[in-house]
Amino acid sequence: MGYRKRAGLAALFGGLAALAFPVAATPARAQVQAGTEAALVAQGAYMARASDCVACHTAPGGKPFAGGLPFALAMGTLYAPNITPDAGHGIGAYTEAEFARAVREGVRRDGAMLYPAMPYPSYARMSDADIHALYVYFMHGVAPVAQPNRPGTIPWPMSMRWPLIFWRALFAPSVRDAQASSGRAFSDPVVARGAYLVEGPGHCGACHTQRAVTMQEVALTAQDGTRFLGGGGAIDGWVPTSLRGENRTGLGRWSEDDIVAFLRTGRIQAGSAFGGMSDAVGHGTQHLTDADLHAIARFLKTLPPDDTTQAPWVYDAALANALHAGDVSAPGARTYVDRCAACHRTDGHGYPTVFPPLAGNPVVMGHAPDSLIHIVLTGDTLRATHAAPSSFVMPGFADRLSDRKVADVVSFIRKAWGNDAAPVTEADVARVRKALPRGDVVTGLPLN
Repeated sequence: MGYRKRAGLAALFGGLAALAFPVAATPARAQVQAGTEAALVAQGAYMARASDCVACHTAPGGKPFAGGLPFALAMGTLYAPNITPDAGHGIGAYTEAEFARAVREGVRRDGAMLYPAMPYPSYARMSDADIHALYVYFMHGVAPVAQPNRPGTIPWPMSMRWPLIFWRALFAPSVRDAQASSGRAFSDPVVARGAYLVEGPGHCGACHTQRAVTMQEVALTAQDGTRFLGGGGAIDGWVPTSLRGENRTGLGRWSEDDIVAFLRTGRIQAGSAFGGMSDAVGHGTQHLTDADLHAIARFLKTLPPDDTTQAPWVYDAALANALHAGDVSAPGARTYVDRCAACHRTDGHGYPTVFPPLAGNPVVMGHAPDSLIHIVLTGDTLRATHAAPSSFVMPGFADRLSDRKVADVVSFIRKAWGNDAAPVTEADVARVRKALPRGDVVTGLPLN
């Protein structure tokens, strides 16, 4: 029996029952109903934070959840849709079953497939209770916005959505299988909760796991092997680091409390959030409860390293001592002293939690240098959070440093203080500079 037919029969019998046994619409009953709805709205708002919905469905300067945020792909640009309860342009006409199907299976109300930029392979793990709360929140806790959806620029035939049926069948788990994975046994219920949040609503793997040439994540859960959360590919010029136990490039030297503090504030002694992670903290993780933050951290600390070849990072003072003695003969040393040392210090320790350390920083030692090149070129803002209400800005040097100068200073940082990471080339810098979003680089000033 179909969903609508069952719902119709339930409504019919419910209506007959109400005629036979009328229930007075007392103020107390209305108050209970209102309280139940308010609790569901609050739960749904919390899950929307945990799922980071606002970060993808809100354009800069736009209304919350009204869509329009661009996603630049090699084949063209997608724009996030309006998911406010507006009936004409948003999801106001969706039934709860249609909403659940879109979130967990990637199928719109009209039957068209959603592009997997929507992380429905992860959302498939979300419980019925959380999906119900999300639906109530979006229908009753979000203001409708009559903003039309912006069409993408992906050319035909790649713009056709029907082939995504086969992509989903090959690479996205069914809701039944995903639910079974979420319900697997854990010896610690805190770790179980963390696994649910990380693998499901938090969809951490969407960024922190590599993708195959067919664009699916190579591992969707910790059950799928150590490539899960082992570090992702470049997104808008930022390369997400490993969230596993690597000593140099992962969370091997971070404690559970370190991870909790980072997710709550975006800044700890070991480093600061930047790029896409700033949005994840600002819109999402800073709003989670301490219990859920500890659950996430404890689960992440159970993940062994994907790269088992890394020697432990040990601080090396040789280049710091050279700089203290006035020796700037190493390539990039003069640029570092002139442009970077005031904030990050000649010993690489920085001034946590204001200016992050470069010595022993997982991003600095990553296999791909793109994030470090990117932040040298464009700068970034350490955004304010509730627990850390001040913000700090790092300036970009794209308009002041040539590709050669950037390559030298980035190579210096990656070598110094025991980091011992591979150097970068002018070609690396040119590649990152070329890929930067339009407007991220100020041009017209002389390079030196």
